[in-house]
Amino acid sequence: MAIGEDAIGNYAFQIEIDRVTIAQFKEVTGLSAEIQVIEHRENKAKGIPVIKKLPGARKWGDITLKRGKTDNPAFWAWIKEVQDGKIDSARRNASVVLYDYERGEKARFNIINAWPSKVSIGSLQAGGSEIILEEITLVHEGLEVA
Repeated sequence: MAIGEDAIGNYAFQIEIDRVTIAQFKEVTGLSAEIQVIEHRENKAKGIPVIKKLPGARKWGDITLKRGKTDNPAFWAWIKEVQDGKIDSARRNASVVLYDYERGEKARFNIINAWPSKVSIGSLQAGGSEIILEEITLVHEGLEVA
């Protein structure tokens, strides 16, 4: 018998881009949504000032994905599409899928019309003993919780 809701661990997730699972990501950051605030100042009866706060434009955080560098050039080819001005074909839908301890899907964040604004690799160091990290920053036009 369950005694309450368990929090979801942050280690069990996958990334899908155009419904294709891209595995082996070390880190995902920037899953955020914000509604900008419009302050409207007015006076009530007898000149009493009030400030009303209204919802403004929606804004989503840039999403950063980090993984160990492989010989797969997909991210570099993707940003090349943008550099070549092919933005319509570069826009892709993506999802970050969270799993519970039994590997059942618990949450899905759908990212709408994403495209890479930056691709980079981590620092290189002679004699180093760490994996080279590849990082991609995605800008997008919406984030939905499915």
